[in-house]
Amino acid sequence: MTTSADRPTMHSTWKPRAAALTALVLGAALTRLLPHPPNVTAVGALALFAGARFASAGPALLVALGAMALSDLLLELTLGIGWHATLPVVYLAVAAIVGLGRLALTRRRGALPVVGASLAASTLFFLVTNLGVWALTDFYPHTPAGLMAAYVAALPFFGNTLLGDLFFSGVLFGAWSLLARRRPTWVLQPA
Repeated sequence: MTTSADRPTMHSTWKPRAAALTALVLGAALTRLLPHPPNVTAVGALALFAGARFASAGPALLVALGAMALSDLLLELTLGIGWHATLPVVYLAVAAIVGLGRLALTRRRGALPVVGASLAASTLFFLVTNLGVWALTDFYPHTPAGLMAAYVAALPFFGNTLLGDLFFSGVLFGAWSLLARRRPTWVLQPA
């Protein structure tokens, strides 16, 4: 017979769970500092994962956007490429993907929902960020034809975004699944 003292409480598992989630998101963001093909990054995956696994939107947004800000700062300090004119649009896309993760994956488990949400995240990121490039820079004329040219020029990068999001979503959600098997209460506890 178990007593209430034998059962884990929300408070007893909340801090380690939140720390593990944050570490996974931060680790994914820091992979941006490693050499990689253009757009094969963990950006969409870390936002999707944060949205899906944090119990509320506030911490999910804070951790995802904070991890992005830290990696952008490090990219700027080390390579001079962290800050650019479309950075606010990138952050808007990341926030939207956090929302997508909350809507699509908080109650659904398994590989198929993660793959579907990852494909949707890649598409969302492509549409939002390339709209931002068109609207905020002088690379393309600010006409419907210019917008179409921006999207067409970005198509090769879209394939890389799909690859990065699928790969890193598999890593993040797979790692969480392994951790949750060792700590089954983490699956049910908020962070």
